[in-house]
Amino acid sequence: MVAQQIVNGLMLGAIYMLVAVAFTLAIGVLNFLNFSLPGLFMAGGMLAFGLMKAGWPFLLAAAGALAAAAFISLLVERFAYRPMQGGDPEVPLVSSLGFLVLLENLMLVQFGSDQQAFPALLPDLNLRLGGLVIGYAQLASLVLSLGIVAALSFVLAKTAAGRRIRTVAESRETALLMGIDIARLVPQLFVASAALAALAGILFAVNYQQVSPFMGEGVGFKGVAAMIVGGMGSIWGAVLGGLLIGLAEVVSISFIGADVVNITVYGLLLLILIVRPQGLMGRAPSREKL
Repeated sequence: MVAQQIVNGLMLGAIYMLVAVAFTLAIGVLNFLNFSLPGLFMAGGMLAFGLMKAGWPFLLAAAGALAAAAFISLLVERFAYRPMQGGDPEVPLVSSLGFLVLLENLMLVQFGSDQQAFPALLPDLNLRLGGLVIGYAQLASLVLSLGIVAALSFVLAKTAAGRRIRTVAESRETALLMGIDIARLVPQLFVASAALAALAGILFAVNYQQVSPFMGEGVGFKGVAAMIVGGMGSIWGAVLGGLLIGLAEVVSISFIGADVVNITVYGLLLLILIVRPQGLMGRAPSREKL
């Protein structure tokens, strides 16, 4: 029973992991807590659902949802982030929150407020290991999430593009002196973070076979919690934080009850902040960079 719940928690943590990494890209490089990401998470799942309902095959619907999320993220960058540079850092945050509300209400108008049933892509296909039952869709989501994060970590650490991103994260002034085209790099980072969030929304829809216009809010907060638990600015810290939050949520639901799940999750966040304020993989006293 305990082992099964640990497995279920890791599978849920794969979703939180992608959202946490999306937030990490935004705040680790741009110093911007992008609150449109929960909306893009929701848009990924809802748009994939809507396109499949219109007759598109799953892979094409998922690609369409990712492309739409990337376009929306470019709008966020253009109208919520770029004009506010040099001003109060809180203004872009509030502007991105406005995009979240806008996306939720657009989906509300299009699909209604009721929870929608997402089509089952792999019905009744489970991997059994002893007494453990692992859905193939869940396993594929975990492997895909870890693979994407590993590839992203490699790009950031070993490639010229990654060095440019890390330079911007350390100092914009230095990046400009080195001739890095920040005006081109920033939209690319917005697209990358949007793709991660939207993909997480699609994987959530596939695994839990449900979507709704407000599905991003709870996941978004837990993604932020996962980022903080792991250490702000650390890609692998976001992975660790996402898995821990997923484990805490599932184990809490199973052994304590669904009514206290948020107390458990955010209590874990508070405990880690008290014991290790920089997060599990963060470095004191300054935020760890990518």
